Amino acid sequence: MSKLTLLFVDHASVIGGAERSLLLLLKHLDRDRWQPHLACPPGDLADAARALDVPVHPFPLPRLRRSVRFPLDLLAHAARLARLARVLDARALVANTVRAAFYTAPAARLVRRPFIWHMRDFWLSESRPRRLLPDTWGKRLLCTAAARVVANSQATAQHLPCPDRVWVIYNGIEVDRYDPLMEGTPFREAYRIPRDVLLVGTVGRLRPWKGQDRFLRILARVRRIREDVWGVIVGGTPFQVEDDYPQRLRLLAQELGVAEQVVFTGHLNDVRPALAAMDVFVHAGDPEPFGLVVVEAMAMAQPVVAFAHGALPEIVVDGETGLLVPPGDEDTLAARVVRLLTHRDEARAMGERGRAWVGAHFHIGRTVRALEETLMSVITDARRKTHDA
Repeated sequence: MSKLTLLFVDHASVIGGAERSLLLLLKHLDRDRWQPHLACPPGDLADAARALDVPVHPFPLPRLRRSVRFPLDLLAHAARLARLARVLDARALVANTVRAAFYTAPAARLVRRPFIWHMRDFWLSESRPRRLLPDTWGKRLLCTAAARVVANSQATAQHLPCPDRVWVIYNGIEVDRYDPLMEGTPFREAYRIPRDVLLVGTVGRLRPWKGQDRFLRILARVRRIREDVWGVIVGGTPFQVEDDYPQRLRLLAQELGVAEQVVFTGHLNDVRPALAAMDVFVHAGDPEPFGLVVVEAMAMAQPVVAFAHGALPEIVVDGETGLLVPPGDEDTLAARVVRLLTHRDEARAMGERGRAWVGAHFHIGRTVRALEETLMSVITDARRKTHDA
């Protein structure tokens, strides 16, 4: 059987969470059945895809700005994308991000191939928009154009106006790469964290909605009860967002009196050593459409304490693989952290159950099989419609 060509589209040049997930999908697709191609701007994502032996087509996708030329610019780029899909004889076009979806939808229509929208966020923008009407209409437009919408969680799916077209496929990880026995001492030594302190940590881009400010307030509460606790904040600004949030975090740490007991690592390409050094993983951010770092922490057998909102209740089994608390309740979250730092047997048992849970539900093999079933279903439907016509 000849391979079926797929054209994936992403607007990013650097690698964020959506791009990490995409690279894993590209790596694990059955190459006996599929030939993936990637259209994206030059940069880290393109280089990483080439390293996986995926043909890359340099394709800048400018930010969608309101202007007189906006519709013409969008259609011009979509036409170029359609020409590429036609040359490749792509059987389906898959948009990995929202911006990519707005270019890919008209391109797929021009080339008469099914369009699949992989939706990984609650909103069409990074955070909740000030006006919901444009977000709602934008989603309706993309839903109408899509043969299928792949949502990364039930929480994400609930934000979409087309439940009949949505398939929930959880993001997956290569579970075997996460070794619970990895030694955390080298990381502690590298960042001058004493070996004999307990370490709580969080991972995520330094953005307000990721909740690093809440994490600092929680750390201060924990240290009022246990002075042998340090904190680590893993994350930077890989998308080059220029604001004063990182500086405000450091000022807040000073105001809370924890500046000497919290470490800011900046962006790390590999978070496993940091996770290995932690005793408890904390997620104190706003609602997450998925929460890949939580899955990674559980794969490292770390107990998780988090707010019970977004997709986290789909990932963390409260009382079994971690502890969930009412959203925004920093006092209770701090108390739960203290509980796990004090009752180490309970924490270790939760960590072990968490790793087993990830292996059963968030393994990349399971994710890829579900995506391949979706792709084949969409392509088969498109062929049937063409034949009937």
